[in-house]
Amino acid sequence: MKKVILLLFIIGLVFLAFYFKPVEKAYDTVKAVIETPSLINKDSLTIKSRVNIPAGFRRVEYPKGSFEDYLRNYKLKTFGSKIINYDNTEYFWQLGHIGILEIPVPKNGLQQCADALIRIRSEYLWDNNRKDDIGFNFTSGDYCSWSTYAEGFRPKINGSNVSFYKTANENHTKDNFYKYLNLIYTYSGTLSLYNELKPVKAKDLKIGDMLIKGGSPGHIVMLCDEVINDKGEKLFLLFQGNTPAQSVHLVKNLSDSKISPWYKLEDGASTQVSNYTFSSAKFVRFK
Repeated sequence: MKKVILLLFIIGLVFLAFYFKPVEKAYDTVKAVIETPSLINKDSLTIKSRVNIPAGFRRVEYPKGSFEDYLRNYKLKTFGSKIINYDNTEYFWQLGHIGILEIPVPKNGLQQCADALIRIRSEYLWDNNRKDDIGFNFTSGDYCSWSTYAEGFRPKINGSNVSFYKTANENHTKDNFYKYLNLIYTYSGTLSLYNELKPVKAKDLKIGDMLIKGGSPGHIVMLCDEVINDKGEKLFLLFQGNTPAQSVHLVKNLSDSKISPWYKLEDGASTQVSNYTFSSAKFVRFK
């Protein structure tokens, strides 16, 4: 029965792909969905060790302890782990990823696509004694730092107007840090990051940069590994959170099965991930 359902699903994909895309693109998409890329090490438990380097490329070097090194060596669950929603249900689409990051998904449903990347960046800063650098804009444009929150200041929001008042005791604990992140998840998102963060050209991309489309709905993915060849051409790995809040996952390249899960990224190009196609998007970098 499962084989029949899978066959019908694949036939449906073929129909949709042929209807909306050129024949060659449709073939590549279906092939990427049903095949496990040959560049995958199924027994490996980090991003770097899970994915092999394509022929003719080498990994770009970054200092140990840097954000780039932190992302590249992020821990993964065992191969074949499923994407799980915040309410402990399985996400309906399980064919677009090759790894699940070891990052918990809160049961409150707040840690969606932009929020997951905000958390990863914030935890890196926390773990590397850079707590004063943790801070993000609300969609209103108002900046909310961890330091201010830890001192007891809380926002009072009236429409688009935001004011901060000291209404809580000073608290610099890790538990309070995650309460701060919940606040950021509530009032920040793809639109605030799109407007706040510095744009980056494709030729200057590095690990930790993001491809973002701001809005409701918008989407965002993060670059988490990087290789280069002798011509200076680069390829990247991408991971993402999603809406509803769910497991952060390393995505396949559904548009080019020959290099999947690696991506060639270009300014203004259409970029397809498992559940979203970026167009009129831009690359940005955390401060």
